[in-house]
Amino acid sequence: MNRLIKDRVLEEAKYILESNKTVREIAEVFKISKSTVHKDLKYRLKLIDYDMFLKVEKILLFHKKIRHIRGGESTRKKYLNLAIY
Repeated sequence: MNRLIKDRVLEEAKYILESNKTVREIAEVFKISKSTVHKDLKYRLKLIDYDMFLKVEKILLFHKKIRHIRGGESTRKKYLNLAIY
């Protein structure tokens, strides 16, 4: 694996462990696509550092578990903003 990719994957993993951010938020910070972040954290990290992968996997599963709540909240805010204008 390319050294730059390996460094990026480890940096993303450390960031998600420290901040508990979503894949979309991490993609924004690192200026890469969310597909790349997902691939980095789900597949590449497993090959690089399995212990760290297990920790990151817990966070990703938690975000997956509550995504319906976040989506509903976003929709509610969207329509509240439309009602104001």
